[in-house]
Amino acid sequence: MLSAETTLRGVRTVTAGETFSLSMPLDYPKVSLLNAARHPPVIRPTQRTDTIVNYNVDLGALDPGRTDVLSDDLAVIYLQYSTQWDSFAHAGSKFDVDGSGSPVPVYYNGYRAGTDIAGTSDVAESGLRQGAAVEETAHAHALGIENMAQTGVQGRAVLVDLAAHFGLERQVIGFEQWRHVLETDDIVIEPGDMVLVHTGFVEYIMESGGDPDPEELARRGAVLDGTDQQLLQWITDSGIVAIAADNYAVENYPGVRTEHSASILPLHEHCLFKLGVHLGELWRLTPLAHWLRENKRTSFLLTAPPLMLSGAVGSPVTPVATV
Repeated sequence: MLSAETTLRGVRTVTAGETFSLSMPLDYPKVSLLNAARHPPVIRPTQRTDTIVNYNVDLGALDPGRTDVLSDDLAVIYLQYSTQWDSFAHAGSKFDVDGSGSPVPVYYNGYRAGTDIAGTSDVAESGLRQGAAVEETAHAHALGIENMAQTGVQGRAVLVDLAAHFGLERQVIGFEQWRHVLETDDIVIEPGDMVLVHTGFVEYIMESGGDPDPEELARRGAVLDGTDQQLLQWITDSGIVAIAADNYAVENYPGVRTEHSASILPLHEHCLFKLGVHLGELWRLTPLAHWLRENKRTSFLLTAPPLMLSGAVGSPVTPVATV
């Protein structure tokens, strides 16, 4: 877990004092290429009787001539559209928690779907439609992202540079390839560390101005093999607290059904449901990866708190690496 000691370990890696923002613009990609249910953010001026953008404050005859010009806005944002953290309420599993022989939908530590993770089953009350009344219809009464935010998410992080070893083409990386990179780059990962996985996927989105070619994007970036039991066991044994990647989903999606798991996202199931290891997706890692390789480094201080948004199952994040 993150602790004062893991934070101090991260601080001790700082020697250059340079910082790297690890977030894409939160409206990238510009269209819903990665998940059709998630859409780019909408930003609008707030409103009283007038639109509050370039608003000249006028207090009327009793106090004329004020000089202030103010702007104020609101955002409608899908919390897991771009650079993000997943909370433990994001992915659960059907599991026989009572030993009755009947699996039920549960989340990390046995929190129940429908009770602890609540929401509407009425499609008309979900999503957001033009002109529709906005009411809260979903809430993570347990495991919401605010629990992650309370720690500050700051500590030692290590970057595993898959792109440097396997190139920028899409391929599925299992335990043997993972171990090869760790040994070749002399990467030491300690309990309490956060692991960042560089594949180059997001950099193509950046280079395209947020409007990548869908077919080319589908051919980009390595993904982890969530069906590889040795890789999952490595995650368990390592004691890491989070994995963040610059790709979509961290792992190969959809996962192939195996004798060990029927999950479509077996690495999500392993980390978010079984272990309590947070996952981050669509982080921008290429500039940091290049600096680390040029300076023969793999570790750094990572500061990456999500929004303190009670009950949310995920959050945008602007991570900062300090080297």
